[in-house]
Amino acid sequence: MATSRADVERGGSSSPRKQQQEKGKVPTPLYPQHEGEREWTPWLVPSILVANITVFTIAMYYNNCPAHNAKPGRDGQCVAGFLHRFSFQPLRQNPLLGPSSATLVKMGALVWDKVVHGHQGWRLFSCMWMHAGVLHLVANMLSLLFVGLRLEQQFGYVRIGAIYLISGVGGSVLSSLFIRSAISVGASGALFGLLGAMLAELLSNWTIYTNKVAAVTTLLFVIAVNLVLGILPHVNNFAHIGGFLTGFLLGFVLLMRPHFGWMERYRLPAGSPCTARKYLPYQWALMAAALALAVAGLHLRTTRLAAGTHSTNPSSTWTFVATCRNSS
Repeated sequence: MATSRADVERGGSSSPRKQQQEKGKVPTPLYPQHEGEREWTPWLVPSILVANITVFTIAMYYNNCPAHNAKPGRDGQCVAGFLHRFSFQPLRQNPLLGPSSATLVKMGALVWDKVVHGHQGWRLFSCMWMHAGVLHLVANMLSLLFVGLRLEQQFGYVRIGAIYLISGVGGSVLSSLFIRSAISVGASGALFGLLGAMLAELLSNWTIYTNKVAAVTTLLFVIAVNLVLGILPHVNNFAHIGGFLTGFLLGFVLLMRPHFGWMERYRLPAGSPCTARKYLPYQWALMAAALALAVAGLHLRTTRLAAGTHSTNPSSTWTFVATCRNSS
């Protein structure tokens, strides 16, 4: 029973007869795994989870609502006061149960004025490790586990880590181009990058999927739902779109897999002829086009961001935009 289950999880069939019929194709619509492909042990995604929780804990410790809100005014008292210095800002200030906007800015939130005029480009990276509140953090971390664990298991920590980090920066850059009067924090640009990479992987490795319609429908539905959630208050859809586009292009470059004919050789009898081409011409074409577009797009966005000094400075009273995401 255990062996049979393991075969199914790896993409095989539960019976030898069915294996012979499908000749190496897998019924799973997402994340198909073929015999002979390495299966990685995920450690990067759990590490990212721990890092995000640690940064949020440090932010709450530094925020220290009771000390900075000793005389509650019209905004109300600190929420969950029994947590002492880890208690949350009044709901009028932060409805997501988290620190103040001032704390987020001091710790590295994305602020257009500080990136462009203050030459603090590091905020494009630091903001993706910060969250506006507990609700924001939980939603993003559940999404990270839902999407990231299986991707790392299949493609390894190097490729998934590169997609996550570069997509997060790509989302931050696009966000800075369109949101200049609010701060932005959250890992959603990076998470949408993983979703975009999943879609690119599906298109690039089209021949290895058995139920193509189910795979496309499922993935597009998840993407559409999360983009629609971007219209909610305090949610930054520009980071979503920027991260998704970056991850989509990187997926063609980093997640290309051998086509069906090459993978089928593991199930053929010894001595049987098999194709010598590991990748098909269309896969190479997609990879080359995506790489060119990714480099050109990132260069264009960073150039426009650097040239944005003609705009007026934002108000000194900041609001926050949480790049929130929910996979359900």
